[in-house]
Amino acid sequence: MNDVIKTIKERRSIRSYKNEQVKDEELNAILEAGEYAASGMGFQASKIVAVQDPEIIAMMSGLNAKVMGMDIDPFYGAPTVVIVFADPEETATPVEDGSLIIGNMMLAAFSMGVDSCWVHRAMEVFDTEEGKALKAKWGVGDSYVGIGNCILGYRDGDLPEAPERKPGRIIRA
Repeated sequence: MNDVIKTIKERRSIRSYKNEQVKDEELNAILEAGEYAASGMGFQASKIVAVQDPEIIAMMSGLNAKVMGMDIDPFYGAPTVVIVFADPEETATPVEDGSLIIGNMMLAAFSMGVDSCWVHRAMEVFDTEEGKALKAKWGVGDSYVGIGNCILGYRDGDLPEAPERKPGRIIRA
């Protein structure tokens, strides 16, 4: 089996992380993999923000939990949170483009021994006053919407087994 297919089949969403920051060289490679994701008509109408400041992560976690209506850490203690934004004024495919970026980053991360999980609600979080202030601080324009959060870190525990694939999901016509 080639390495790409193996990575796709073995990667899992991880929800428990060690208190150890992702190494700079690994993070840079993961972010670059996101930059190389396909985008509608090649417009590249997205921005990727990597956050490693524990105070900002805690604030974003609180905002995300508030959107959920729960008192939990939706980032599961991950030491790095990467937010993907896209501009619907620049492309007709902002969600698709941002989703491909996050997918690329999760696969690249796993291939290097870094674990990840997609955490939703970026659109709602960055539509709040606090979220808008963070976007402004980072130089992300008002027209950009949050597509998703990709949390990164080193898992605390074993890699979960893959669930059985549901039959009948592939139709060859």
